[in-house]
Amino acid sequence: MAQALPAEIYGAGLVFGRVGALTMVLPGLGEAMVPPRVRLAFALVLTLTLYPVLRAGLPPLPAGVGDTFGQLLIELIVGLALGTLIKMFMGALVVAGEVVSIQTTLAFSQTANPLQAQPTTSLTAFLSLLGVILVFATGLHHLFIGALVHSYTLFPAGKPLSIPDFTTLAIRTIGETFALGIQLSAPVLVFSLVFNVAAGFVGRMMPQFPIFFVVTPLSVLLGLSIFAIGLGLLGVVWVDRFRDFLGRLV
Repeated sequence: MAQALPAEIYGAGLVFGRVGALTMVLPGLGEAMVPPRVRLAFALVLTLTLYPVLRAGLPPLPAGVGDTFGQLLIELIVGLALGTLIKMFMGALVVAGEVVSIQTTLAFSQTANPLQAQPTTSLTAFLSLLGVILVFATGLHHLFIGALVHSYTLFPAGKPLSIPDFTTLAIRTIGETFALGIQLSAPVLVFSLVFNVAAGFVGRMMPQFPIFFVVTPLSVLLGLSIFAIGLGLLGVVWVDRFRDFLGRLV
């Protein structure tokens, strides 16, 4: 019993290392506006919940201090890597917000983004908050836990990291993120292309017409109108793609 207790504490510490690192960067929970004590308490409760399930696959207590810290470091890296991949896919909404802001000439409209702790365009901040709301409203946050549990199959505790596999997954995620961001902003992109071509023709045919003073407010008004009309579809498409992405991790 005296030897079993240190092994149990060490196993729980390994699980807490991966869970805590993941919690620090998860969408919603890992934002700067969430107090660190709340994130720490959530990570501790989740560790106590998952430890009985994961205990059989955890390594035994190492003999040396170096091996102990080495295995703990691996768990921290795996948790941060998994959380970064999930947070990275959330960037599709940031890409869409930036593209829409540029096409509607609202790129200079900056506001404080509580999710990024830095000023961003107003549309980007809006879509970032919308994404977090959709994650918790549709129950996608439950898949975060599933991805965490499945990570012990992909990256077993105490085993060396597979850097090439993670690199390939990260590159693929970045590509999918940018592609999805462009797809979500496609209606405004198409409108902006057609509208600017038409404005160019009007400017060429009527050189004396004050094209800039007429086109700019129309571009903002019509662009935001199209964005508002397609906002529901944008949310549905993003949720489906995000669910598919989490399904691959689970």
